[in-house]
Amino acid sequence: MANYIHVPEGAPVVPKLDVTLDEHDYRAGALKLIKTLRPHWKPSEVKMKTFTDGITNKLIGCYVGGSMQDMVLVRVYGNKTELFVDREFEVKSFRVLQAHRCAPRLYCTFNNGLCYEFLQGVALEPEHIRSPAIFRHIARQMAKYHAIHAHNGWVPQSDLWLKMSKFFSLVPTHFEDPEKDQRLNSEVPSAVCLRDEMIWLQQNLSKLGSPVVLCHNDLLCKNIIYNQQEGNVKFIDYEYAGYNYQAFDIGNHFNEFAGLNEVDYTLYPGRELQLQWLRAYLEAYKEYKSQGTQVSNTEVEVLYVQVNRFALASHFFWGLWALIQAQYSTIDFDFLGYVFTFEQHPYNQDLNYVCSFLATKCAFADMQFSVSASTSR
Repeated sequence: MANYIHVPEGAPVVPKLDVTLDEHDYRAGALKLIKTLRPHWKPSEVKMKTFTDGITNKLIGCYVGGSMQDMVLVRVYGNKTELFVDREFEVKSFRVLQAHRCAPRLYCTFNNGLCYEFLQGVALEPEHIRSPAIFRHIARQMAKYHAIHAHNGWVPQSDLWLKMSKFFSLVPTHFEDPEKDQRLNSEVPSAVCLRDEMIWLQQNLSKLGSPVVLCHNDLLCKNIIYNQQEGNVKFIDYEYAGYNYQAFDIGNHFNEFAGLNEVDYTLYPGRELQLQWLRAYLEAYKEYKSQGTQVSNTEVEVLYVQVNRFALASHFFWGLWALIQAQYSTIDFDFLGYVFTFEQHPYNQDLNYVCSFLATKCAFADMQFSVSASTSR
């Protein structure tokens, strides 16, 4: 039961409406949804705002008057995303997180999307998530996710390698567009090389002893909403949420320090910033797991090693994803260019430390540290 997730008893039922939105002419379909969700709104007064930050789906905000406080967010799934996103599992994850006050209200699903509550606050940028005042909130919120017990007695297992294999099977071997096909052949490693890399990642990273927890798995800056007035952050978009290695979720977030549209890997967090972040995370994680708040230097160092190793898996995962999106997505984004940015990551300094630590502290097969040993599955 690698990807089993249990929705708590008493969680609100989420209705499914028989409505299909045209991603290019969505107003008529959106008004059908609003008629059910906000029957007191006059259709002629409903305003719609298109958000342009997403590169998987299209997001429309529906509201009346001058205030967006009661806005309904309508998310239209991207073209062919059902090939690599389990939409039923996404809704389950959404409901679990909502039950634990970690997500906005999910109003309904429809044939090719879902509607949910608008969260007050601002979507963050790379410069924001480096601030200690904010990154401590992010670390604490991630710890809260990871401490959620949603497996109903099953021993959770990561489905990272299963998802990665599925992505690999969907990677295009050619493009109809000659320019894209030339870039694919000249700049992307061969299928044999990619398969070897994937096998190497699984063989080495699965031995690191990282606990399997409920993860967000896609914590880029725009998926973090900061409410300065309340002094907290909330995470949005749970398409990739599920049980995974703790270190993958953190390493994936560290990769996002580099940004998305204009990727700059000099912004990847250095060792000192990482150690501060990881200590704040472990203190909160232990607190949520009722294990006290004392964190040793060894625990922080072990997590540091695991996180920087799993950052490699994050790059590989999203590289495969981008190749698939380059084939199917209708969103105006250079997905092939996004693949190539992963080669820019300056791992040398951090990985020298990581390898040194591994060599002196443990062998892969015998790695048993208090971080994993004390974690309740």
